[in-house]
Amino acid sequence: RVSAAVGSKLRPISVGQQQVRFMGNTIDDGQFKTWKPLAPTLRQRRMTSRKHLHKGGPVRELTVAKRRTGGRNNTGRITCRHRGGGAKRRIRLVDFRRKETGPQQVIRLEYDPGRSAHIALIKHMETGKLSYILAPVGLKPGAIVQSFMGESKPKSAAQIKEEEEAAAAAALAAEAEARAQFEESLAEDAETDAYGKVESIEVEGAQEYTSEGLKHQAASSSRASLVVGNCMPLKMVPIGTIIHNIGLHPFGRAQLARSAGASVQLLYTAPTGLAQIKMMSGEIRRVPVEACATLGRVSNANHKNQKLGGAGARRRRGWRPTVRGTAMNTHDHPHGGGRGKSKGNKHPRSPWGKPAKGGKTRRKPNPMVVRARPRR
Repeated sequence: RVSAAVGSKLRPISVGQQQVRFMGNTIDDGQFKTWKPLAPTLRQRRMTSRKHLHKGGPVRELTVAKRRTGGRNNTGRITCRHRGGGAKRRIRLVDFRRKETGPQQVIRLEYDPGRSAHIALIKHMETGKLSYILAPVGLKPGAIVQSFMGESKPKSAAQIKEEEEAAAAAALAAEAEARAQFEESLAEDAETDAYGKVESIEVEGAQEYTSEGLKHQAASSSRASLVVGNCMPLKMVPIGTIIHNIGLHPFGRAQLARSAGASVQLLYTAPTGLAQIKMMSGEIRRVPVEACATLGRVSNANHKNQKLGGAGARRRRGWRPTVRGTAMNTHDHPHGGGRGKSKGNKHPRSPWGKPAKGGKTRRKPNPMVVRARPRR
């Protein structure tokens, strides 16, 4: 048997066509990390790979201490069950507004214990300011991202119309000036020609001043900004693009599609009004076109496939045991009491009488939802 020592663990190496057996306690294939079953809780444990993430701690200035309450309110009563204990954490201050314009370089990718997605540390290339953002799929250290959310306040429809008219007038003036210059050059060449023949002359850059050239320039500039990790208003995003980290209010913070592997597809947008997006659940809803959106899909999509393996891993994350309703007394839960495992011929419900499996609890429909998600 041949093995290579890396640190305190033994790594397998291949000798010819023979693969040597792994002698360490963990195996990390780049997607999941599994453990050798030295204990019963490690047999089924499977966590997402973190070998591409930063091994050290976060930037201290971009974190705040998380003070635990154990699920109690200011009077000491339990208002959120099954909470308490767990390891200490520091909350990473993620920038969900992206107001800083200009190029920003990705320094590293980090693990965030307060969310399922990974985060990226970015540094402004002009001011040197550090900040955290949600890391999309494909974002790597050294990449350059930008934000186009630098406007301080939303523009009215009249202002947008004036800007469009001014841009159209400037394009027409530039096209007329280019044509005048082209005709003058043709006249000069005709005068200098000995035989009086005018040859076709191609003016360099003439296409840049035509309407088609202006459209091409606009399209190229928009394509240049379509990079994974860039943040911009929905009115600047092409239809059909996969986005995440979407806001609900004009120029507000992002609130939708922030968990691991989440993404949204843009169905419709316009210079003003409301855009339509399709959620992963199948729901189609309206969002203001001035709301922010980040290109790409949220990282760590394998988070839903990981297994903690034992109850201790849940306790270290701040979760306490859950007691079944049928194991309680009558005055503690609607399912409690009775002989044996009976629920008293009642449909599944919460301790406060709300339907627990498929019952409708909303009184008013959301006016921004065009089509609700399909339900069972």
